Amino acid sequence: MIDTTSRPVRMLFTSRAGGVSAFPYDSFNLGNHVGDVPDAVAANRQRLAEVAGLKPGRFVWMEQLHTNTVTVVDSPQGGPVEATDALVTTQQQLALCVLVADCVPVLLADHHAGVVAAAHAGRLGARNGIVPRTVEVMREHGAEPANIQALLGPAAAGQSYEVPQDMADDVEAHLPGSRTRTKQGTPGLDIRAGLVRQLFSLGVTHIDADPRDTVTDETFFSYRREKTTGRQAGVVWLTGKEN
Repeated sequence: MIDTTSRPVRMLFTSRAGGVSAFPYDSFNLGNHVGDVPDAVAANRQRLAEVAGLKPGRFVWMEQLHTNTVTVVDSPQGGPVEATDALVTTQQQLALCVLVADCVPVLLADHHAGVVAAAHAGRLGARNGIVPRTVEVMREHGAEPANIQALLGPAAAGQSYEVPQDMADDVEAHLPGSRTRTKQGTPGLDIRAGLVRQLFSLGVTHIDADPRDTVTDETFFSYRREKTTGRQAGVVWLTGKEN
């Protein structure tokens, strides 16, 4: 059990280990939209709640359509929040979740202001400003960029993320610092690197980025590697008494 009494904010990333799902979703798949058995996903989400020390109903999930839409939530939801790729809350013990299998999961928190956020930064969402929009909404709820802690999770690394040259150029024009070369020397994208640079430009300087590459590290789900596969999650929540 995670001790939630000593820190005002908790952040975590899952891997594919520790669940009950069968191949090709083995084993800790948390996505209920990828073809896995619903009971297995429910059991995995129950395990996640137990590890986090929260009630299962306190987890808020997103539909995630690669948009730059940010939604503020202040209570548990009956299902995934529709057509959004970032969540923001000021409510304690309300866990915001982002599902990924190569895209960058971005967790943000200003514990001084009591505001947290989770964003799904795939290529399109990152290109179209999902992270600046999320920081903007956090600021509307009292957060200050200088006080925001950002944690970027495991994702496709530039060495593995091959794209056409025109796509790399287009993303670079909107997200400077993301264009790179793969290990084969072909055009590639390092979305995580671009997001770190973007966060600095927004005044967010407390940044940690997990360097692990989901495409080559088989302890994570990877859509680019496997196509039909599960989803790991990034989760952030304010600790304290349930509102």
